[in-house]
Amino acid sequence: MPNKLYPLLQTINDPADLRRLPRAQLEMLATELRAYLLDSVSKTGGHLSSNLGTVELTVALHYVFSAPHDRIVWDVGHQTYPHKILTGRRERMDSLRQFGGLSGFPQRAESEYDDFGTAHSSTSISAALGMALAAKIKGEERHVIAVIGDGALTAGLAFEALNNAGVADANLLVILNDNDMSISPPVGALNRYLAKLLSGQFYAAAKNAGKTVLKGAPPLFELAKRIEEHAKGMVVPATLFEKFGFNYIGPIDGHDLESLIPTLENIKHLKGPQFLHVVTKKGQGYKLAEADPVAYHGPGKFDPAIGLQMPSVPPKLTFTQVFGQWLCDMAAHDPRLVGITPAMREGSGMVEFETRFPERYFDVGIAEQHAVTFAAGLACDGLKPVVAIYSTFLQRAYDQLIHDVAIQNLPVVFALDRAGLVGADGATHAGAYDIAFLRCIPNVSLACPADENECRQLLSCAFEQDHPVAVRYPRGAGVGVAVQPGLAALPFGLAEVRRAGKGVAILAFGTLLYPALEAAAALGVTVVNMRWVKPLDTELLLRIASEHQALVTVEEGAVMGGAGSAVSEALCAAGIVRPLMQLGLRDEFIEHGDTAKLLALQGLDAKGIESSIRSRFAALLETGRPDLKAVA
Repeated sequence: MPNKLYPLLQTINDPADLRRLPRAQLEMLATELRAYLLDSVSKTGGHLSSNLGTVELTVALHYVFSAPHDRIVWDVGHQTYPHKILTGRRERMDSLRQFGGLSGFPQRAESEYDDFGTAHSSTSISAALGMALAAKIKGEERHVIAVIGDGALTAGLAFEALNNAGVADANLLVILNDNDMSISPPVGALNRYLAKLLSGQFYAAAKNAGKTVLKGAPPLFELAKRIEEHAKGMVVPATLFEKFGFNYIGPIDGHDLESLIPTLENIKHLKGPQFLHVVTKKGQGYKLAEADPVAYHGPGKFDPAIGLQMPSVPPKLTFTQVFGQWLCDMAAHDPRLVGITPAMREGSGMVEFETRFPERYFDVGIAEQHAVTFAAGLACDGLKPVVAIYSTFLQRAYDQLIHDVAIQNLPVVFALDRAGLVGADGATHAGAYDIAFLRCIPNVSLACPADENECRQLLSCAFEQDHPVAVRYPRGAGVGVAVQPGLAALPFGLAEVRRAGKGVAILAFGTLLYPALEAAAALGVTVVNMRWVKPLDTELLLRIASEHQALVTVEEGAVMGGAGSAVSEALCAAGIVRPLMQLGLRDEFIEHGDTAKLLALQGLDAKGIESSIRSRFAALLETGRPDLKAVA
């Protein structure tokens, strides 16, 4: 990227360089940073709207505070590209979210400036409080800042942390990056003055002195508190955060450095928990993203001069779209259906459902635990809830899944999107563990469709059941199998033989059926489309085991405790001994990169499956007799 386009930005290799700039140059730096960010993300793809909205806030934070000595914890991490650029990673932005390149989220192993790894939301206040109290215990003087978005603040975890921080006697600054409300008249000159006043030493000293004087006269003290709250309430939001024990400051314009920097400098000198409310605009500075921040939330590569364009050839139907269409069709058929999402309407394919069935659509915010128990309550009174949730986010509601749904055996359908590897979002978003953590729960069933049409049919089957059922499917498109209209359901708990062979049988769970079929064609072996992890089709499994000398399980999930383990347990229970090879995701966190490449590195593409089977069962494939060493 030509440096001449960014003469000031190219001089910033770490925050210390930034702090040496005159204040008068910071606006120009922010302008260059925003342009560089847009140029970079348009070439690599990634999160855009949220990052455009945090440019000035990032500049101000690194100008006022001394990272990495001072700790800055960014919630979710979608908005940390400006932070990465200003902390020595500018020249690596062309590797963003690519295999071996920069992560799209903060990552402690990547930089000393990434104080806490974040990707799931609402963790920043808890982590920052821990750091603030660690500094206190160790006798270290440092500032600790948590930057959290208004969406992330809907999660219970954030409020648990606020509740704790307010009484923990810690020097902690929580910055609410409010990018969902417009910059209204109160966020102007008068409010800037009030923000400076409320964050200044004089106000804090006067307030504390007043409390000391008035505590001797409780009625007057209570009256003074009420007057203060109502006076502030005329120009700022309600004093909820002061009830948690924080000194509330704001709201201020998050794109106005002349407001941000003096306010942050004042807050540096205050003790105890501080709460700064900053209002920003998603997509700030790029009109197309400002107009449609959702579309530009996580775009692929595009030309900034033109913006996002519809592809000339319609893309294949994604599993998410298959779910969205099924949800609408089933809702039209059955008035008991209600759809629930924890703040993932677009990501889970529920936009049309909300439009057509608004009274049966519930976005509960970033509150996965609540989403599951809320679904349980609906099911208790005769409705049929469908919880559309990413596999990785269901992990956050595991107790509710067990205690509130499974123990009571309630008919809740879990549509698990992003099961398996997710590519550019990496380990934090991979759906690697749902098979292992679901199949051990009594009353819960789990289906793994191999393609788009099976996804629709297995969702219908799940909806017909009177107990909890999860249907897991991957991100993006499948092999392109045409989806049949209607609400026909596949049989519950039954598998099918997709290819007859001899010697070895591959038991495929989910979309890895198709690379397994490709490998089997070269090997001359059998392939079974298992469809269900729980219940297993044990009748077919035992027949296949009796007809073959060795078995191979294939799944896009953690091999430890996964579908292969279920097969092993079933064979053991039946007293059948067969060589069994389990192929799946190894016992490691798999970082970001192209999904196809990552699967190949795990040996889960057609070539890898074939190679593993040839290596393990060479003698059996050549002679038809098992290798005794392999059996042993």
